[in-house]
Amino acid sequence: MVETENMKSLEKKVEKLALTMEKVKIGEYVEYLNSTKKMLYTNFLAGIARGLGMAVGFTILGALLIYLMRQMVMLNLPLIGDFIADIVELVNESLGR
Repeated sequence: MVETENMKSLEKKVEKLALTMEKVKIGEYVEYLNSTKKMLYTNFLAGIARGLGMAVGFTILGALLIYLMRQMVMLNLPLIGDFIADIVELVNESLGR
């Protein structure tokens, strides 16, 4: 009788574990890990998305930085304006202008 109760309890736990594993989709994840082509394709697309995101992000931040620097030059702030003017002068000298 005790063994029967233990077996029923064990069966319930195994069923609960099986349902939980189905919900988590472990089978699909293991299949994904075993498929080299799927992993390469997914990681390739993820890399492209990350690279594109970084490029767009750096472009937006760079444009914002340049805009803010131009606004600071327009305000003629003594310390910052001179600093930015020196940077512009150095860039022009390095380009040979």
